[in-house]
Amino acid sequence: MSNVAVILAGGIGRRSGLDIPKQFYAVAGKMVIEHTVEAFEQNDHIDEIAIVSHRDYIGEIEEIIKENGWKKVTKVLEGGKERYDSTLAAVRAYSGVGDEVNLLIHDAARLLVTQRIIDDVATALEQYEAVSVAIPSSDTIYEVIDGIISSIPSRQNMMRAQTPQAFRLSTLAEAYALALRDPAFTVTDDASVVNHYLPNIPIHIVQGDVNNIKLTYKEDIPIVERLLCK
Repeated sequence: MSNVAVILAGGIGRRSGLDIPKQFYAVAGKMVIEHTVEAFEQNDHIDEIAIVSHRDYIGEIEEIIKENGWKKVTKVLEGGKERYDSTLAAVRAYSGVGDEVNLLIHDAARLLVTQRIIDDVATALEQYEAVSVAIPSSDTIYEVIDGIISSIPSRQNMMRAQTPQAFRLSTLAEAYALALRDPAFTVTDDASVVNHYLPNIPIHIVQGDVNNIKLTYKEDIPIVERLLCK
């Protein structure tokens, strides 16, 4: 079964504090998106790459693809207003066009993803329909309602989600089909959609990496640069 890496690069940088979308910001001599795509381009388990972009930046993405000579990037897709719109763009692009595929959905701003993580996710997909990457929580987690702690779950059972999150195409498509018919649908990530709407599908956890951080704010840049230059 083919493994398709879906790079979500549809953000326009409202939270980052930068004057350009963070995926185009230069870190350690390359744009953020270049670091990220190259990680999947180099991995032997990845057969194809699709990049999801805001419509205003599709031309820029296509130029970056040409400049880098990436062989595995076959699609540049238009995203939407919400993160899940970008996932849906990939689901729709690969539905009904041939054999089943696996989609490894990854945030473009998580540029420190390792080859080991990609390898482990791809290997897990040989057995599971849904896979997520996570690391144990080093902090106590509070559940808070109206500013008051309502519960304190055991830290032993808490993990912090990372990407890629990976799914059989048919599984993710079915979960979103159910979600979009639900008037109360809210989403934080793709794993939460599968977990909520297809609760009988186990989501296997692959061990992440503490350095597999997401560049979200301007203050994250020096940290990412330091880790890249290790």
